[in-house]
Amino acid sequence: MSLKLENKIAVITGAGSGIGRAMAMLFAGQGAVVHLLDFDQKGGEEVAKEIQNTGGKAAFHFTNVADFAGVATIFETIGKVDILINNAGIAHVGSLENCGLDDFEKVYQVNVRGVYNCLHAALPTMKNQKSGVILNLASVASSIGIPDRFAYSMSKGAVVGMTLSVARDYVTDGIRCNCISPGRVHTPFVDGFIAKNYPGQEKEMFQKLSVSQPVGRMGTPEEIAKLALFLCSDDGSFITGADYAIDGGFVNLKM
Repeated sequence: MSLKLENKIAVITGAGSGIGRAMAMLFAGQGAVVHLLDFDQKGGEEVAKEIQNTGGKAAFHFTNVADFAGVATIFETIGKVDILINNAGIAHVGSLENCGLDDFEKVYQVNVRGVYNCLHAALPTMKNQKSGVILNLASVASSIGIPDRFAYSMSKGAVVGMTLSVARDYVTDGIRCNCISPGRVHTPFVDGFIAKNYPGQEKEMFQKLSVSQPVGRMGTPEEIAKLALFLCSDDGSFITGADYAIDGGFVNLKM
């Protein structure tokens, strides 16, 4: 079987766990040289080592995606970039009334400015080589009202907007830009979120969040990674400016 991403240089943010880890493992298995960017040094190093131990090519870069200059330096070190996946993100629980300025700013810095910083750093290389694929991770929260997710929904709506803008502005430069909007996916992020916000109710909340998808369960990181692979490979070469829901029917099949 041919490798869909053979010799492609892929940069994946938030690759130390969850969806980012699944994408890094799959992309490396498809022949890509994967650069993992994460603020979680231990997790990022472990994923890079796991890829290397299975014959893949990977390098970890300790990164705060909210740091404009730091991100620029890392991309200069990497050099050529064929694929950029903006996956790093954080959540916040609260409506407008209980979302303080510090909370709002923290979510903005990672989920919005972090995407901007990586886009800004990767774009010159892609323009110069007249090719490139960008995939941003948005959320169903960008298109449907979810209770107590004011700041998070704001940030993911911005991700969709940036995706469409970049796709339009750089389509003649051979650059494709799409985004994925997952529903609830079972990751360590979700487990930590439940433990932090619903102590003592973890089992009940996990079940409640699972059955909120019409298919009756959460997604898996590997399912998201497979869609990402399609969109970032030549199989998806006719697709740009699209937002793909991968949510077990959460948006369109709600009763």
